[in-house]
Amino acid sequence: MVDINTKMITLIGTPLSQSFAARMQNAGYAAAGLNMLYFYTEADNEHLGDIVNGLRYMNFAGFAVTKPNKVKVLEYLDELDPLCKKMGASNTVVRTPEGKLIGYNTDGVGFYTSLTEEGGIKVDQSVFFCFGGGGAGRAICSILAYKGARKIYITDAYEPCAKSLAEDINTNFAPVAEYVPYGDYSKLAACNVVINASGVGMGKSIGQTPLPKEYIQSSQFYFDACYNPDKTQFLLDAEEKGCKILNGLGMSLYQGVAQIELWCDKKAPVEAMRRELLAILEEQKQALK
Repeated sequence: MVDINTKMITLIGTPLSQSFAARMQNAGYAAAGLNMLYFYTEADNEHLGDIVNGLRYMNFAGFAVTKPNKVKVLEYLDELDPLCKKMGASNTVVRTPEGKLIGYNTDGVGFYTSLTEEGGIKVDQSVFFCFGGGGAGRAICSILAYKGARKIYITDAYEPCAKSLAEDINTNFAPVAEYVPYGDYSKLAACNVVINASGVGMGKSIGQTPLPKEYIQSSQFYFDACYNPDKTQFLLDAEEKGCKILNGLGMSLYQGVAQIELWCDKKAPVEAMRRELLAILEEQKQALK
């Protein structure tokens, strides 16, 4: 029941029709006995500043940010957590009682937890290739550099995006990143882990992939930050070649857990949130039958 004391959280981005975040978060709030409500606000950069400024004066504990707003939102915040500042992207904003907005990034933590615990990857022994230099790519590649990755190759259809990310990582974390022109797969064979953080394969681009499957090697591990669909074409192609694969469900879960702990300053009910995510996936599979 929503009442005058309910603290609001909204996710700002577009498209959001594929997002499971609201059900996962609201299940977490219910399990933890929190009087909070999570909902969606579809918006891109055009009106982001107006929306953020409005939330400052409303009954919000904070808000979440996704594509294409994770970098742009930094312009409208009062403070940034040190790791968020180095990453250059925020997916989580905490609103203080005084209305101050503080940016954090839980995507990196969520990704690292999923990759190491569910994927079994040893980051400091691996070479990575990442499609996508936007907000998700920034968080993923930054946490990899922070955790000691041997090398990270970064590419993006928008060249300046990948170039700036590689430069920022080399300056702010460690000199391990290298820009690769989009469509150049010559570095791929040297990589242990291949990541799709471009968004290609979700929403209106379902069925598409940034990587022709002839370049996939069975010894490689494939990760896609998308989790709806649960297997993008990128992952299906890798699975067909015999690769181990992992989608973004665990990343979403663990970044959401970290968000609740920032907004509420208490432990999040991880298993309740996991059950809700798995229930949604099962519902989707049943609906397709």
